[in-house]
Amino acid sequence: MNKVFLTITAATMLLASCGGGGGESKKDSSKEEGMKIEQKTQEKAEKDVPETVEITIEGDDQMKFNMKKIEVYEGQTVKLTLKHVGKMTKKAMGHNWVLLAKGVDKAAFGAEAAGMENGIENGHIPADRSEDIIAHTKLLGGGEETTIEFEAPEAGGYDFMCSFPGHYATMNGKFIVKKP
Repeated sequence: MNKVFLTITAATMLLASCGGGGGESKKDSSKEEGMKIEQKTQEKAEKDVPETVEITIEGDDQMKFNMKKIEVYEGQTVKLTLKHVGKMTKKAMGHNWVLLAKGVDKAAFGAEAAGMENGIENGHIPADRSEDIIAHTKLLGGGEETTIEFEAPEAGGYDFMCSFPGHYATMNGKFIVKKP
């Protein structure tokens, strides 16, 4: 009887150890299906992102932009229009739009832009800080508008501001770049 029991136990163990191949192919198959679904979802998301995004931002005589946050996708062409909807002149209440590179201190940049050497003729853009700027508009007076185009930088959070003296404290916001 012991021999029969040992024979059945050995046969059962042998069958159990040899029969594991089918489960792995099911796992591999479901992994492949998951990867295909993820790839299709990613392709669909990339197709849904327009190549160009148009943004209009307004600045007024109360030193305010009409938006504090702009969201775009990495690599998108950004067509940004700045409108000065106030009535005051460029000398009294000029506005521009400056997108700063990651890590640039906007207060330090704003203070430098306010310096006499960076006056109206230079649009309050410091010439020696070009590496700190991704894009910027020209300086506008009341009733004027301008449009610029640039490629959205890598994904992350960036600051935008008006660099006219004293304006950066209230005329600023976040430029959020998302992955497609």
